[in-house]
Amino acid sequence: MAETEFNARGVRIEKSLRSVTRAGQVLIKNGRLELLTSDSREIDSAPVQSVQASRPWFAGDDQALATVNGTRYRLTLGENQPEPSAKATAGRGAATRFLDAIRSARGRVAQD
Repeated sequence: MAETEFNARGVRIEKSLRSVTRAGQVLIKNGRLELLTSDSREIDSAPVQSVQASRPWFAGDDQALATVNGTRYRLTLGENQPEPSAKATAGRGAATRFLDAIRSARGRVAQD
């Protein structure tokens, strides 16, 4: 069974200036990105190879943009997310960890 590469709970997920959920979950596992509601229902998912992810230039360290299946989502990940290792991620925002996890998952899929 593959290890979860990224898991953030309590994520605000917006689509077209409309809030989809204020306490959702972003999960990267088995080479897929999943956006889930607070009760674990799927909002959207796709292989990480087809996901475009970036940080908006006008936002803080807790926000990221993700285009999944042609739909653009704004993710507000928050700074209260549990960190896997305080030393390894010191000074890095949740959005940076999300973007790093996307890049890392793409690399793993490409190697397989």
